[in-house]
Amino acid sequence: MWRLYQFPLCPFSRTVRIMLGEKGVAYELQREYPWERRDELWALNPAGQVPVLHDPERGITLADSRAICEYLEETGETSPMLNANAAGRAEIRRLVALFSENFYRDVTAPLLHERMTKRLLHRQSPDSRVLRGAMKLAHGHLDYIDWLVDHRPWLAGPTMSLADLTAAAQISVADYLNGIDWRGHDPARAWYAVFKSRPSFRPLLAEKMEGILPPAHYAKVDA
Repeated sequence: MWRLYQFPLCPFSRTVRIMLGEKGVAYELQREYPWERRDELWALNPAGQVPVLHDPERGITLADSRAICEYLEETGETSPMLNANAAGRAEIRRLVALFSENFYRDVTAPLLHERMTKRLLHRQSPDSRVLRGAMKLAHGHLDYIDWLVDHRPWLAGPTMSLADLTAAAQISVADYLNGIDWRGHDPARAWYAVFKSRPSFRPLLAEKMEGILPPAHYAKVDA
């Protein structure tokens, strides 16, 4: 069976977990904190990062969320997440990069640093200026999601795709850390509510990070 090395607030691991759930692939979770720099993780992934998807019986080890998801897409027969022509797949991959790189850099990463890393590793208080900056940039990204879902059934086109999974995973971590202000973003909020109600997503909403509690609205499907 697959074993996924991850920790609850890793947005990239969350993308893989949603993908596994949508594909109906069985797996078990292995909680792994990269900052502990365990030899076992480095042996599986020389980058020392999660997610890592490992099958000890078959001797298969996969690292990097995009590489893992593409592997699952190529080897799975159900719920295609790159189900489009060449131009459509290019659009899916563009949005996957946008949310994995830009949204993560602007919003998720600073929130994680201020509200998780500082608290758990350094016993420091968050910098309110950094938090405000991340939340301000989040509005710009939500504006773009508003536009996308106003013009398309899903972010990249007519069907749910890896772009939706990636965006929802990033947003879920930011929302857990109380970094998303949904006011004025009804289209994006309605799109995200669809994910919160999916069976593949519910386990993420139920999982907590030690020492960090989410806001009351986090796990509510209609909030």
